[in-house]
Amino acid sequence: MKDKPIITILQLYPREMNIYGDWGNVLTIARRLKWHGYTPKIIAHHPGKPFPTDVDMVLGGGGQDSGQSKVQDDLLKNAEQLHTFANENVPMLMICGLYQLFGRFFKTADGKTIRGIELFKMETHAGPKRLTGNISIATDFGDIIGYENHSGLTTLDTNQPAFGMVKKGAGNNGTDKTEGAIYKNAIGSYLHGSILPKNPQLADAIIEAAVTRKYGEFTPEIIDDRFAELARAVAFKRPR
Repeated sequence: MKDKPIITILQLYPREMNIYGDWGNVLTIARRLKWHGYTPKIIAHHPGKPFPTDVDMVLGGGGQDSGQSKVQDDLLKNAEQLHTFANENVPMLMICGLYQLFGRFFKTADGKTIRGIELFKMETHAGPKRLTGNISIATDFGDIIGYENHSGLTTLDTNQPAFGMVKKGAGNNGTDKTEGAIYKNAIGSYLHGSILPKNPQLADAIIEAAVTRKYGEFTPEIIDDRFAELARAVAFKRPR
């Protein structure tokens, strides 16, 4: 039997930056890769360990300020490699805390500045209250739904494209209707939920980008997403 082609998934800091169920994004990608006929290989990167350089996609999740502080030095140490990944069109999905640290900095409520790797042209400051609730946004991948829970207020530079525009919810800062940021195949977002189980079209877009980059083409299998679609329909109707 012919071995199925391998797609390597790098998960950043699963101990420190995975408090909102963002592990579900890794599980969704792995399961859908199998359904599409590929073998997922998951690599976890922890602070202080050698950083992998041969990967096909990078996923990262959210965490508290303390978690961001714990990974800051290691993230900055590996910033050049992460920029290389992005510039070589490796797909990435960074959620909440790591989304913030892919910008210039996050300034906490007590005035501490946690530096980021500046992949996204943006900055984040702690706000006076948490922005929480169901959220839906319009993106190039269609309508995306999720749940936001963040106190950071992120402002994009004028030349930094947003991941999407808010239809319901607060988004980056609760005022300008932007949500997340995007650079080539790298996406940052505040959407938990986890985001990918209820947005299979986004999961498959990430998979397609990774497979096409590595193998030159992607022929998807037909996947029965009826339960994901039902979950999306319910989520769309839920109050903020």
